[in-house]
Amino acid sequence: MVMIGAFVGAFALLGLSAFTSLPLGGGAAGTSHSTTPSVNPAFTAKAGDCLDWKREDLSDLTLVDCAKEHLFEVTDVVDLGPEYAKDAPWPDATGWQQINEKHCAKASLDYLSGKFDPFGKYTVGPLNPSEASWKEGGRTVRCGLQVAGPGGALLRAFGSARAQDQSDVYDATVCLGITPARSVGDPVPCAEPHTFEIVGVVPLPEGDFPKPEKQDEIMSAECARIATEYTGGADLKAKGRIVTWDTRAVESWTAGSRKANCKVGAAPDEGGLVAWTGSVRNPDAPPPTTANPPQTTAVQQSEATGAPLHPSTSATGSAPPTTTSSGRTTTSQPTTTTTEADG
Repeated sequence: MVMIGAFVGAFALLGLSAFTSLPLGGGAAGTSHSTTPSVNPAFTAKAGDCLDWKREDLSDLTLVDCAKEHLFEVTDVVDLGPEYAKDAPWPDATGWQQINEKHCAKASLDYLSGKFDPFGKYTVGPLNPSEASWKEGGRTVRCGLQVAGPGGALLRAFGSARAQDQSDVYDATVCLGITPARSVGDPVPCAEPHTFEIVGVVPLPEGDFPKPEKQDEIMSAECARIATEYTGGADLKAKGRIVTWDTRAVESWTAGSRKANCKVGAAPDEGGLVAWTGSVRNPDAPPPTTANPPQTTAVQQSEATGAPLHPSTSATGSAPPTTTSSGRTTTSQPTTTTTEADG
């Protein structure tokens, strides 16, 4: 029952991401002086290929090795020709949403062998033809997986999603911004206002799903230790900071997610999370070493890809927001997942 429930739940959550339009046509992004038209390999990408771009309009779309940084992993290629005649109007946002739900949701779930963490880091969405390309008969859509921040901005992924732990975690030293609603935002430089600074990631032990109380017991001890090492033993309480952490929901555990964030933040008030600036990291510590560059820069583009494919939560309620077993920030009564650090 758990496996079936997790599968259905994941399927229901897929399809909430908005769409991203490909540049006009299927040729090279740049200008070619050759008499033979060149074709950008990105426009021939198939399931298992990865794509990257730097420009907001995706005009530099490039096919890359999935082991390298990328923004999109193709899970399926769909021809909408049988459904949309050549003179069919370009779908509006609702239409593309329906296309995503109909074609990309199950394809991406199948691509992941049915294991999708509905509270994890991956989101699903289509790369669709631009309106100009659509008018010229373009009907090919590429479904794919992306990593999105809490606010919906794209983050660079490393490695194929099929081989990744899908836990929604970040490297130590990453700071998460704050939204106008005072909930967790996308990664930002720590010099800017933010809600949390990630101080480390804890791998939870394998085995049966640990109840939230057991996870809290593990995370409380580990995060206290990690925070002390990260800050060099600083008195966080004197600085008005607290140590908190995430836990994993059973749906995440079923999908194979085993990691959770340890983080430092300011104590929330009745209005929600409280922004602060700067870092609590020991200034004398050596530079952090990670296998990949920390996800500190959110990628902006002219057409947003929308929010992550997970339940949206708000920090506008009357109770202070706390970290829940889903690993998300929500408004609920305070729990034991937030503790003060005595340094």
